[in-house]
Amino acid sequence: MYRSGVKHLLEHPVTSGLVAFLILFSTLCFSVETLPDLQDSTRVFLHYSEIAVVAIFTIEYLLRIYAAENRAKFVFSFYGIVDLLAILPFYLASAVDLRTLRLLRMFRLIRILKLVRYHAAIRRLGKAFYMAKEELIIFTLATLIFIFLSAVGIYYFEHAAQPDVY
Repeated sequence: MYRSGVKHLLEHPVTSGLVAFLILFSTLCFSVETLPDLQDSTRVFLHYSEIAVVAIFTIEYLLRIYAAENRAKFVFSFYGIVDLLAILPFYLASAVDLRTLRLLRMFRLIRILKLVRYHAAIRRLGKAFYMAKEELIIFTLATLIFIFLSAVGIYYFEHAAQPDVY
């Protein structure tokens, strides 16, 4: 009884819209945080915003685990892993010195992947990429080969003119 109510609440359009808004807000805050010369009041606002967003995402994650019919299956599913990776950097940053692990902050951007759950258009786009995966692989390989050949050509033609640079 309670699980189905929680599941219904998590799937409600208002809840989905709020989570989508928080994902975008969090991404915007992360971007603003990288600007140089921010005022202290802005840094404080961004810090408390991060705490609030992570708290809400943590509650959502725990409620999804609670409402799941098969909890282990949810935890190891794509959405379960994305949800965990969206909050994990915050908790790891609290326990680890970020001067040595700045990369953890970049993982906060994984929150954008949480949007996949809430928008059918993004799911359709994912299906389209999956259907065209062979073409995309060939295109990517062709692009990499073209870039490599261009770099070799630039080196070949420019090395004699500017040996110190190349």
